[in-house]
Amino acid sequence: MEIIYQPYIDPEFESLIERMYPPRVCIDNDACEDCTLVKVDSANKHGILLEMVQVLTDLDLVISKSYISSDGGWFMDVFHVTDQLGNKLTDENLILYIQQALCPSRKEKMSKELQTRLGREVKPRHVSTEQTALEMTGTDRPGLMSEISAVLLQLGCSITSAVGWTHNTRAACIIYVEDASKGGPITDPIRLAHVEEQLENVVEAHDGKRERRSVRLMGPEAVQTAQTHTERRLHQLMHADLDYERCRGCDGGGGEHKMGCDGTHVTIESCKEKGYSVVNVKSRDRPKLLFDTVCALTDLEYVVFHAVVASKGSMADQEYFIRQKDGCTLDTESERHMLTQCLVAAIERRVSHGLKFEVCAQNRMGLLSNVTRVLRENGISISRVEVGTRGDRAVGSFYVKDASGYDVNPNIVEVVKEEIGGSVLAVQKSPRWATQSSSSRTIRSTHGSIENKPRFSLGNLLWSQLERLSSSFGHIMSS
Repeated sequence: MEIIYQPYIDPEFESLIERMYPPRVCIDNDACEDCTLVKVDSANKHGILLEMVQVLTDLDLVISKSYISSDGGWFMDVFHVTDQLGNKLTDENLILYIQQALCPSRKEKMSKELQTRLGREVKPRHVSTEQTALEMTGTDRPGLMSEISAVLLQLGCSITSAVGWTHNTRAACIIYVEDASKGGPITDPIRLAHVEEQLENVVEAHDGKRERRSVRLMGPEAVQTAQTHTERRLHQLMHADLDYERCRGCDGGGGEHKMGCDGTHVTIESCKEKGYSVVNVKSRDRPKLLFDTVCALTDLEYVVFHAVVASKGSMADQEYFIRQKDGCTLDTESERHMLTQCLVAAIERRVSHGLKFEVCAQNRMGLLSNVTRVLRENGISISRVEVGTRGDRAVGSFYVKDASGYDVNPNIVEVVKEEIGGSVLAVQKSPRWATQSSSSRTIRSTHGSIENKPRFSLGNLLWSQLERLSSSFGHIMSS
């Protein structure tokens, strides 16, 4: 293993640098005809790229391209963004929010008035720090969500929001609940222990005692302390549940992606000249691809120094120049194999299979239990779910398939509609890979060449563009 030695930097000194040189956030609507440029220039720290991408993702912005470099203790990123309709960002309140949210010192002082003027409270979808949080992982099976929601209903727990993913026969979900009779979080430790025990019995009844599983209930204090983005936390839960072990990606052969293949292809090579490991990922383009990839690299303790991500038609190419947090590169086959599996898993977890239907109904106690019961009684399995509340309405989406993994009859929507009181449901057949506009295309670049590299390097091509854009930082309105 090749080790790149770096000087020790005291954490207090790092925070001093950040206070002396706070991030500059520049919004440029003139440089490009079809998008807004969001430019960030700041002192570097581990995880800063993920923080930036997370802010833009939570605003439902589409990141079409980005140029990034973070060598030498300084971070510079240029995001090309639009709204979901492909328009530039012209709302002054939105621009002000982005400038404050991307600056940590200002983010803490962000006023409720600004969020009110923006028209909504911006935070990870379906997340609450005021309710009790349930985290669960286990073996995926038809009816699992139905059984969990039924037990919570019997125990007097009202579900305020829930997010769940399935991947490689594993399932993970985060559910926020409150006391059905009193409202507010459940804080009694005895009651919390009882609810957790009953839920463990539900998971264990099918998995068996030797199967991997976890059930954890947290009060609002613990949720507030953790402050982990819900979708990032789902990635962490599924990774801890080892869902990546069966991931192989596609076999491109000779380091190249097969023509017409829409699978996920990962290669890891060495750039000895600059002391980087170079990770190349080719996959189907989709929303939040950048967030999921950077999330995996950050949680695996890899530092991204440069990166390039661009799309060609329906496919996306990502190129990352990385080292481990301790300065080491990936020189063993086992390290490269492990990272490959984890990246494939991170990209494929959000890929939704089957029929998608969206629910909007009057919120009431037991609504999720009723919907999932109808699905279970009709032999329907949930592959992904996101539900929450908006005022007095319950809104959310379900991706469903039959117990064998095949598409379901769309008539099931009418059955669900009848159960929840005739509310309108929008139906959409979801392909294996979404073909929507990507919210995830990055670009980090480097001067370094790659030894024996069998493909064209996006990083070398875009380095000159990065230099041109970075030189214009001083001429653009900054926060």
